[in-house]
Amino acid sequence: MAFDLSLIYKKDLPALLGALRDMRREHKQVLLLLIDVIVVFMAFGVVLFLDPTVGRVWQPTLEQLGVLTLLTCSAAVGSGLLGLHKVQLKSYEARGMARSAILGGIIGFMAWIANFILTPLFSGSAIVLLTTLFVIGSVLARFMLLQIVRQLYSYGGPVTKVLIYGAGMTGMQLALALRASDSMRVVGFLDDNSAMNGLSVAGLTVHQPTQISKVASLHGVSRVLLAMPSVSQPKLTRIARRLTDMGFEVQSLPSFAQLVGVETLVDALKQALPDSFLSREAVDANMLGACGVYEGKSVMVSGAGGSIGSELCRQLLLCKPRRLVLLESNEHALYQINDELIELGQKSDCEIVPILGTVTERRLVQIALVTHDVQVVLHAAAYKHVPMVEANVLAGIVNNIFGTAILAREAADAGVERFVLVSTDKAVRPKGVMGATKRMAELVVADCARRQRLDGDNRGTVFCMVRFGNVLGSSGSVIPRFQEQIATGGPITLTHPDIQRFFMTIQEATQLVLRAGAMATGGDAFVLDMGKPVRIADLAKMMVESAGLTVRDARNPDGDIEIMVTKLRPGEKLYEELSITNEQSSTDHPKIFVAKESGLSEFQITRALAGLRRAIASGDPDIARKELLHWVRQDLDALRALRVEEPIAAISPPGAFWTD
Repeated sequence: MAFDLSLIYKKDLPALLGALRDMRREHKQVLLLLIDVIVVFMAFGVVLFLDPTVGRVWQPTLEQLGVLTLLTCSAAVGSGLLGLHKVQLKSYEARGMARSAILGGIIGFMAWIANFILTPLFSGSAIVLLTTLFVIGSVLARFMLLQIVRQLYSYGGPVTKVLIYGAGMTGMQLALALRASDSMRVVGFLDDNSAMNGLSVAGLTVHQPTQISKVASLHGVSRVLLAMPSVSQPKLTRIARRLTDMGFEVQSLPSFAQLVGVETLVDALKQALPDSFLSREAVDANMLGACGVYEGKSVMVSGAGGSIGSELCRQLLLCKPRRLVLLESNEHALYQINDELIELGQKSDCEIVPILGTVTERRLVQIALVTHDVQVVLHAAAYKHVPMVEANVLAGIVNNIFGTAILAREAADAGVERFVLVSTDKAVRPKGVMGATKRMAELVVADCARRQRLDGDNRGTVFCMVRFGNVLGSSGSVIPRFQEQIATGGPITLTHPDIQRFFMTIQEATQLVLRAGAMATGGDAFVLDMGKPVRIADLAKMMVESAGLTVRDARNPDGDIEIMVTKLRPGEKLYEELSITNEQSSTDHPKIFVAKESGLSEFQITRALAGLRRAIASGDPDIARKELLHWVRQDLDALRALRVEEPIAAISPPGAFWTD
């Protein structure tokens, strides 16, 4: 687009500014060439005026005009040969200043030649002054023109003003790179290093982060760029969160060395193996001793899409069952585990049967057991997230208690050989609804076993239950929650600094469940040896360190992740237990024990289920909680294990949040 001079006469300012901004490249180069010629002319006049050999009054002579013509021609030719007119204004600082200095030397040399050959017009100092003035004038003219061009572009479109957080090498390189941007302008730096406060980096002032509101308001800043690739990800996340809360748009970038591949982009929050957090060696449970019970059989796993259920399915495939029936209420979870098992079982003859439904659907359970000739049931379906069950008492009772009762009794009626209930340590002297429902589920299974023995049928279903603690990496474990908190910069939240829990990996837990189910004789209450309990505070510290980070506390105020202690919530226990009576007998496996827990009688179980059924029908969670609490207390009274100092009445209120 050629520059239209008629716009000047029309006094159309917007159109004039647009025409100046959109000049063709060739015209812009001619303009830059003219700048050097004009600067030579101005420098020549200043030198003649200041040189005492010429005098204060300058009367042009032919010699002076000849020398001026020579110098202007030298400037034009030299600028063309050096390519100075082709250097873009936004790149001039890095590429053009040295060329301007060279051109200034050429002009000074030509002035000396003219002074020596043609006529002694200048003194020696005047030639040096001429060279200096040209270089300074050429540089200043281009910087002034650059500012004019930026104003022209800002006039024609929006310009985003930004602050760069981090005045180190990456920040400085970013500021220099953004000088070439027509839509973004850096107005300053922010840096946590107080020693840099007020310094100038790449021509921009460094401010303290506490001054960001003042600086942003002064310059109209809407975006902050994080240029601190060496800072840990959690700290960057905290800074970004704070700036976002202040209303800024925040962007982050790696170092330039990482961008070009010199350094590797590394995620500091690498996933740690769950068993690295155990306070003991993981159990190497050999499945060969248990597979005989499951090999060639039709096995049903309820809750097959959950953490425990899905791993039970994977372990069962190693035992080569004839059929694997997957009962799951979550469609997506069922799809995933079904797809995975089909892939894993390509070389086996095991038939995978997905069934979408819940254990509370009696008709569906009955049809599934009979149609697929189920011989072994592994019951892992349960609502296990403590805060969710605490907030949904009725649903927890229906699923965990009545779902277990339906599945267990239909299994007995269908002639299933073995029924294994997967239980939890929260069923021992429970303080919450979830633990109480799991204890009642244990009592229901124990009652079914007792009924089988009373019937005197040696071919009846063998009922048992297996109790263990927290599983590392499961959806209900603290591990995923801690990992998420670390990834977002913390803090990690604990309810008490001394809270402890038992932990086991999913693999060893499921292997021991299958092993215990294989050795059951009927009515067995198996308890897994979980080793020593782990302090959750120690677990949090190990996770922070495994991510390559440090804990921020009073001793290390510059650490990455803070561990925040809140308070012990209602109903939450400092310590979990695996046995109610502490009376255990050993088995053939060193990590599996049998607990002696008689519990409620058959008559009491019948009354309890009837009372809970009426409470469910009322639709009142408080009535249901009270009824559940009553029968759990009756069970503890029967076992003579109720602790006065830990009254079961301290069951937590609806909606309370728990640690595990």
